[in-house]
Amino acid sequence: MLKRSTTAALTAFVAVGLTATACSSSPTDVDSALDARGCITDFDASIDYFPDKSILFDAKNFTVDYHDSYQVLTIEQPFPGASPESYVLVKCGAPDPELSGDLASAPKITTPIRSLYSASTTHLPLITELGRLDVLTGVANAANVNGDDIRARIADGKITEYASGKAVNVEKVVAENPDVLMTQGTDDPSYAKLRAAGIPVVANAEYLESTALGRAEWVKMMAALTGTEAQAATLYDRIRSDYAKVAEVAAGAEKRPVLNGTMYQGTWYMPAGGSYIGRLMHDAGATYPWAGDPATGSLQLNFETVYTENGTAPLWIVMSDWATTGDAVAEDQRYGQLTAVQDGRVWSGTEDMGPTGGNNFYQLGVLRPDLILGDLVAIVHPELAPNHEFAFYREVPRA
Repeated sequence: MLKRSTTAALTAFVAVGLTATACSSSPTDVDSALDARGCITDFDASIDYFPDKSILFDAKNFTVDYHDSYQVLTIEQPFPGASPESYVLVKCGAPDPELSGDLASAPKITTPIRSLYSASTTHLPLITELGRLDVLTGVANAANVNGDDIRARIADGKITEYASGKAVNVEKVVAENPDVLMTQGTDDPSYAKLRAAGIPVVANAEYLESTALGRAEWVKMMAALTGTEAQAATLYDRIRSDYAKVAEVAAGAEKRPVLNGTMYQGTWYMPAGGSYIGRLMHDAGATYPWAGDPATGSLQLNFETVYTENGTAPLWIVMSDWATTGDAVAEDQRYGQLTAVQDGRVWSGTEDMGPTGGNNFYQLGVLRPDLILGDLVAIVHPELAPNHEFAFYREVPRA
């Protein structure tokens, strides 16, 4: 039976132990040289202050290299078409390292950080599930945020909203002076102004990963900033293991046809087979005409092509928050020709919506692809999970 894990249960196993890390110094020796924050109290150049080192399995768009008292975090593609960016993360209490080449001019950030401004809700579970909610001091748009714990801190003024109208309030960010502002994988013009004012801007582009597990593994990027490598390893190992178990359930089942995506301004955006949605569909035991396309993004198609090739699929999976299938037809009358609308089933990834419209699919879902895959298996092969508790998807009632 595939069931939804609760946040409480997820947090509980984070403390169980460490796996998938490399250790070169005794944690006991290092702990005795650190204060409560994790800062070095009496620097010794012979000590490796990172006994817990993250090892990456699925993420391809970032790397972390360890150098005793500092790390080098590199984002391979900070935004589409961009060159790699590196950041030198120096353990608090350590002297600045002597660097050469490009690293000599790379931004230096003292870690563990104490304050983070987040440009995307996808960052939030990376913080909360590592037990470092206290680090979060700014969010771009509070309306998009889910989670009572985070929303309570926003209401109490402990977390600032700094881009409610989509434009970054540069003056507010500079005045608050966070340790880091983390981007959402775009090149916003405000970032240059923030850098000039001395605010470290760190790119987060997990959405450029082509697999769901690759996106989830960015929890280790957050761990590098917060000094929580051990917790991140345990957390990710469990997610990765659970994903594999769910995929194994569907592996032996006959693949069933599904329809994906919707129209936007006259164009149907269809996930290619090499995209993270395409790979999730494969692992869920689903198929569709473009499943073999190796592209990692969305294909832009017209309605006629989609209808001809895929219109008879009995299942349609969307992200639109339709109350009934009548809303779909009202949006575009041609949707009414689809088999899934006429006598099949339509499923929407809007089961867990926040009080002000934030969709938890785009928040917790990034860290928990195991839950997303569990939902998809239950949709495509309900006989494999008859008592499944849905985390992110709901069936859209027929009008």
